[in-house]
Amino acid sequence: MTKNEAARPRTRITSSATFSSAHRLHNPSRDEEWNRAVFGKCNNPHGHGHTYGIEVTVEGPVDPEKGWVLDFADLKRIVSERIVRKCDCRNLNTDVDFLEGVIPTAENLAVRFWDEIAPHVAPARLVELVLHETERNRVVYRGGA
Repeated sequence: MTKNEAARPRTRITSSATFSSAHRLHNPSRDEEWNRAVFGKCNNPHGHGHTYGIEVTVEGPVDPEKGWVLDFADLKRIVSERIVRKCDCRNLNTDVDFLEGVIPTAENLAVRFWDEIAPHVAPARLVELVLHETERNRVVYRGGA
């Protein structure tokens, strides 16, 4: 960060989107009995679906010429291109290349979605991703291991 950037106010902006996907929670390295016991109804061989909500928050210094950290339209486009278009009306176990080999729990999805979005939000930086699996259940991920 330059001295000029450090002197500028830092703000955060958030963009939200929804998409609908199917998935099955299943660990192929374990037997059927284990998978049924651990994942219960979410282990249905035919899968089940959710209407997910995603909130992506980025942070950065306010650009003195533009008056923003990142154009909201750009953030919305990034989320749409990187996540929504790839996941909407898809089976997360079989149809999304960046999820190959991943058990599609909300936690794993949040981490993979972060990896898909973070490199594309410069000059801002991704600081939080919230994935709503249901109205009552959500994952908050702030990066890192």
